[in-house]
Amino acid sequence: MSRNAWITGFTPQAELWNGRLAMIGFVSAIMIELFTHKGVLEFWGILSSGVVPPVS
Repeated sequence: MSRNAWITGFTPQAELWNGRLAMIGFVSAIMIELFTHKGVLEFWGILSSGVVPPVS
């Protein structure tokens, strides 16, 4: 069985892919912040002002 095989379930191969995809996501978030000078949530328009509004 190959280390890079795409196998579902809680297997060592699934954990390798999970780690790889997490690293890609983390680096992508850092790159968005470096190039746009905005946080990821602000970049996507989820957090427009960059500040969480108070709960009333």
